Amino acid sequence: MSKTISIVIPVYFNEKSLDDLFKEIEKLEDDLFLRNFFLELIFVDDGSGDNSLDKLIKFRSLRERTKIIKLTRNFGANLAVKEGLRHVSGDCFTVLAADLQDSPNLILEMISKWEKGSKFTVCLRKKREDGIFKILFARILYFFVRKFVINHYPKYGFDLSLLDKSILPHIVNTSKSMYYPVHLYWLGYKPEVIYYNRAKRKAGRSRWTFYKNINASLDILLSFSSKFTQVISLFGLITSLLSFLYGLNLIIAALLGNIPVPGYASIVVILSFFFGLIILYLSLIQEYLWRIYGDINKRSEVIVDIIFD
Repeated sequence: MSKTISIVIPVYFNEKSLDDLFKEIEKLEDDLFLRNFFLELIFVDDGSGDNSLDKLIKFRSLRERTKIIKLTRNFGANLAVKEGLRHVSGDCFTVLAADLQDSPNLILEMISKWEKGSKFTVCLRKKREDGIFKILFARILYFFVRKFVINHYPKYGFDLSLLDKSILPHIVNTSKSMYYPVHLYWLGYKPEVIYYNRAKRKAGRSRWTFYKNINASLDILLSFSSKFTQVISLFGLITSLLSFLYGLNLIIAALLGNIPVPGYASIVVILSFFFGLIILYLSLIQEYLWRIYGDINKRSEVIVDIIFD
């Protein structure tokens, strides 16, 4: 009996890599056909400002069984993926990056795992050919994720995975700030693992700016566990205790007549430290309030402009 695999591909300024991607997809579809699988292909144009959409439409004219979802503007990769997943109808599904750093051939290996009963298969990087700053930032982020969110999360992260259709409702019915890869591990399914070396990006440049990385990091640390805020609270408690002891020491010194003339430097340092601590806590509260507001208001997560179905 034939099965269907759905592949969601978010696209954002990927015109330089799309031609190679289309060739790889055609090869993949031929291999899938030999294994009695149909391919449901869903592209989500996340407000690209280049010729990505034109290339997608041209590809669709050659392969009619292709769905293109055009968003009105850039809403971010996480929400673009989530919108694409709402249109999935296959027996299993995956999300593939359009830059070809993760080979589509890995999908065949993951399907083999799925056919044996795996609901969640993940491709973990043994090595990644990225810039030094990007690798360093990722190492720091995943360290905090393993420390405060999910202790068995992959040390070097991941992007490519294959999931059974039964998991789909647990993904599309989440809050706006839910980060897709971490959420998959949070669900609790034990994954089957495939190791690979991530290729260097051949065309175009990554649109993951430093700001987007920071925002994604906050989404992860604030959305999945209270451990991060508990550590911050513990730091505040220790600081308050030390301040109390310091104040007690000053009182005793004053009673004994040993208090020197107050120095300008010590006052400035102490005030700067505590004002900085207050700003830190207010910023943390603000981040939570913004995410709560984003989840409870009735604003759409994304705005779909056109669907080529």
